[in-house]
Amino acid sequence: MLYAIDAHAIGCRLTGNEVYIRNLLENLSAADPSARFIAYRASGAGNGWTPEGVSWRATTRNPFLRLGFDLGHSLRRDRPALLHVQYTAPLGCPVPVVVSVHDVSFLEHPEFFQFLRARQLRLTVSRTVKTAAKVVTGSEFSRGAIARAYGMDPASIAVVPNAASAGFRPLDRAAAAQAVLARFGIPGPFLLAVGDLQPRKNQVGLVRAFAKMAADRPRLKHSLVLAGKDTWFSKNVREAVRASRIEDRVCFPGFVTDEELLLLYNACAFFVCPSLYEGFGLPLLEAMACGRAVACSNVSACPEVAGAAAVFFNPHDTEGMARVLTELAVDREFRAHLETQGLSRAAQFSWRKTAGMMVSIYRGVAKLGARSPDPAAVLP
Repeated sequence: MLYAIDAHAIGCRLTGNEVYIRNLLENLSAADPSARFIAYRASGAGNGWTPEGVSWRATTRNPFLRLGFDLGHSLRRDRPALLHVQYTAPLGCPVPVVVSVHDVSFLEHPEFFQFLRARQLRLTVSRTVKTAAKVVTGSEFSRGAIARAYGMDPASIAVVPNAASAGFRPLDRAAAAQAVLARFGIPGPFLLAVGDLQPRKNQVGLVRAFAKMAADRPRLKHSLVLAGKDTWFSKNVREAVRASRIEDRVCFPGFVTDEELLLLYNACAFFVCPSLYEGFGLPLLEAMACGRAVACSNVSACPEVAGAAAVFFNPHDTEGMARVLTELAVDREFRAHLETQGLSRAAQFSWRKTAGMMVSIYRGVAKLGARSPDPAAVLP
């Protein structure tokens, strides 16, 4: 059986979307050695990376041409049993579609997006979900949100959890700290948050809580590292830093590679996820897999993913967040407890399991597609 995957996110620094598709492709062949996989990626992307059992096909980088013509043309040529996409399928797709919808924040919180981007997602994701053979998401939280948004039976949506990449692991902390100092000029101790600088990641709220912690506990010498690429919202985050008068204690390393992120996780005092909305929250598991204590929001999918291995706070409560940050900064035994819990929690997730679940979905869709003359047939 031949399965196709839209891998245009690879090489485009689309953060979570790229992490998702890379890890899935690396594990699909082991999940079903008898199957064949084709991945459609942007021309020139990937830097020679070729996972076992996956054939590559180049498509245009232009999203309008890719979705309007190029991908459909490639599918008619290659004739796979289905196409797996993230969020948006090509127009006139000639094969059944499996769509991964990681979250519907663009519907529930359009204020987190630029107007045209939110409108585009509303239109294209709705079209894709309504014609897909199967909708997949990473958490029970997102399953419920998708079902409400599109009037679906939650049981018709498959929950397939994500996981930390296998490369995220504990390193020697002193060596990691030295590497971070050499590469970024960031001395320890520091708190780490990871994510594009955008509204829903709530870096503004974290900056304010960190500033309060610094004011209340002047003996604490921690700095705050906000790792993630700049976006249209970056100016708001930087203005919050200036307004809080802690510019000398906040670092912006920008977009970081997986190798650099591994060092940052291992070198940080602890990890903070202040998000207002997460469909899953991969950095939670990545930090845990590196043996770091985690503090995170008590909203959306964060409690579901972190389980009992994190300490939680209300992301809208600056004082409450500051109290949690202070507690982790001063209580070494509490950090050690969370570090142990986190390693166990992260080990419960694996991309091998995720790939196995996805292959089972592919098989079910392929069987239904073989029986149906309508390639857009919807699973019961």
